[in-house]
Parts: sequence; C-alpha cells; structure tokens
Amino acid sequence: MRATAPRKPWYRILYIQVLVAVFVGIGVGCFFPESGKSLKPLGDGFIKLIKMLIAPIIFCTVVHGIASMSDLKKLGRIGGKTILYFEVVSTLALLIGLVVVNVLKPGAGFNIDPVTLDPKISQAYAHQAHALSAVEFALNVIPSTLFDAFVSGDLLQVLLVAVLVAFAISFMGERGKPLLHGIEYGSQVFFGVMQIVVKVAPIGAFGAMAFTIGSYGLGALNRLLALMAGFYITAGLFVVVVLGLIAWWSGFSIFRFLNHIKEELMLVLGTSSSETALPGMILKMRQLGCSQSTVGLVIPTGYSFNLDGTNIYMAMAAVFLAQATNTPLDLSHQISLLLIAMITSKGASGVTGAGFVTLAATLVAVPSVPIESLALLVGIDRFMSECRALTNLIGNGVATVVISRWENEVTKQTLNENLKRPLNLSESG
Repeated sequence: MRATAPRKPWYRILYIQVLVAVFVGIGVGCFFPESGKSLKPLGDGFIKLIKMLIAPIIFCTVVHGIASMSDLKKLGRIGGKTILYFEVVSTLALLIGLVVVNVLKPGAGFNIDPVTLDPKISQAYAHQAHALSAVEFALNVIPSTLFDAFVSGDLLQVLLVAVLVAFAISFMGERGKPLLHGIEYGSQVFFGVMQIVVKVAPIGAFGAMAFTIGSYGLGALNRLLALMAGFYITAGLFVVVVLGLIAWWSGFSIFRFLNHIKEELMLVLGTSSSETALPGMILKMRQLGCSQSTVGLVIPTGYSFNLDGTNIYMAMAAVFLAQATNTPLDLSHQISLLLIAMITSKGASGVTGAGFVTLAATLVAVPSVPIESLALLVGIDRFMSECRALTNLIGNGVATVVISRWENEVTKQTLNENLKRPLNLSESG
C-alpha cells in the first residue's frame, strides 16, 4: 500500500491565497481608495508576466501536438468539430442573454436622455470598434512578419504561425524529429517559468482588486444593480444548466470540473482577465487526459471564438441600453443584433475590457441604439468583466473535454478518476 503524501497546510494552497488576497484587496480599495488606486502596478505586473509566457507556450503546445500527429485527417476532423461546437454554444449564449434581458427588463424606467450623457466617454470605445469589422478581423489573423505574432501577443496570429510551422515539420519527416524534441524541451522550460510566476498570483490579485474598488467604488454598483444581478444569475445558470448538461452528456460532472480548475477561476476573479489562466488551463486539460493537439487547438481558438460570457453580456447590455434610453427594438432589430454580435464577438479575447469594445462595435453596427449610452456602463464594466472572463474560461475548458471525449482520447472512467486528483499549479511538473 502506497503511503499518502502529507496534506498541505491550507495557507499554502494557491487558490486560497488568491481568494484571501482578493478579499483583502476589496477591503483596502473600499476603506483606503487612494492607496488602492496606487496598487494598480501589482496587478498590471502580474498580468504582464503571464502574457509574456502565453505566446511561446501556445506555439510549443500546438506545434508539438500537430507535428507529432501521424493522422492529419484527425486534425481536420478536430478543427471542424471545434468550430461547429463553438458556433452552436456561442449562439445559444447570445439567445439566452436576449431572452433574459427581455423578461427582466432591467433598463425599463431609467428614462435616460442620450443628449445628457458625456459623448467623450464613449468616443474612445467607438473609435476602437470601427477596427473590428469582419474583413479587418480576418486580415488581422495574418501577422506582418513571422515573429510579429509573438511581439503583438495576438493568440490567433500565434496559432496560425504554429499550425504552419507544425505542418512544415511534419512534411520534413525524420529530419524534423530533432526540431520536435527541441520544441518539447522548450515547452517544459516555459511551463517551468509559469510555475514560478504563478506563485506571485496572490500579490497580483490583491493589487488588481484594490485598484478596481478604489477607482470605481462599491457605490458604482447601486444604480445598475439590476443589470449586474441579471447578468451574474444568467451566466451562473448558463454554466450550471447549459454547460452542466453538455458535461453530463459527455460523462462528467460540471461541479467536479469547476473544482478541478479552481485555481484558474481564482486567478481570473482577481485579475478580471481569462488570459492569466490560459497556461494553467493547458496543463489542467492535459492532466485530465486530453491530447496535446486537441488542447493546443481548442483552448487558444476558444479565446476568440467561444466567448460564452461575452456573448451573454453583449446581448443583455445592448438591449439594456435600448431599454434605458427608451429606444424601441422589435424582433427584427433584435435578430439583426444577434447576427451582428455573432461576428463582433469574435474580435474579443481574454484581455480585460475587450468585451466592452466589442459591445461598442455592436452598437456602431446597430445605429438605432445611441453609442453615447455606453457611458452608462463604464462605471460597472470592470465588475462585469470578471463574470465574463469566468464564464469564458469555464466554457473553453468544457469544450476541450467534450471534443476530446468525441475523439475517444480519454474514457469516461479515466476522466472521472483524473477529476478526483486536481493538479496544483505551483507543484506541477
């Protein structure tokens, strides 16, 4: 009988450290707002440390996963299933958001006159939104140079370069094997660096949360509490009911899965960015038994194409602004809004605030809702961003496991056994 490892003290568990840091940050931001604002560099520094590792980790994971796959037809099959899954679930998220906001009507009775709002607040977001057209987005996937993708950090650009390099190595045959081994060793190095960086996650979460509360204050929530509550409840129900049913159909429990990725959830809660959890999600999905090629394709692609939380937010926020400004939106207008949001949402990523920019892009394309009304949401967007990022993260994780199960990469029994043994990021090797 194997001896069990000694139980780690609670105060050394990473997700507990991050959770404590989040609450301390809320306290500092609430009672000492000026001090809270000054702590912004702590959160920014941690996010930059994580982003520094995302491009090389994605590159190594995708290249090794694809180049080591002997059956390239399987790659096309996985890609097709991934896009199909993303489109179905993302559209469902948009529909649920539209239904809920029409039932709850959180904006009814606000009677806001857009003329009274400061246009300067929304101008910056509207300016960025013009660059998010479908054609611009498609062209932006192609980097200016081979190395520009790593400089900009655009996940889809990195993914494109990685896929091309992977195919090139595959076509080299035996001559490409040394390159493949080198990339595998490089991947181990970058994951090793990530395990060092993640130890300072509590400091980053503390700084980010103290700045958020110190800058916007809990008072920013009062006026728009109905929209926030509706969004949080809708996102929660989407995770438990919709993603829960998908998980059950695939043979695992959504609650056990959430426990498996609790460290990543705490990171996202503290930083409001799902990108901070990307390296850890890759490790966690591989630990569950998903193949490296599937994880390497689904996770990074999902960060631009499977944004369930952002889709729910965009549908609810756009209709909320129409309700608040007494702008009539009939069924045809809302269907147009749905179709436009399906395109503009693909421009969002895990970066904090990207969902707000894509909302601006949607309003620009639906001129019946005044773009000036965006000013109503600026004060609470940071608080909404956390829920968006959490829902996006969970949705991408579930998608990875589901597609892996479709490909029979992991059995139901193995998956559930692995879910019982959550991987600790700070100790994984």
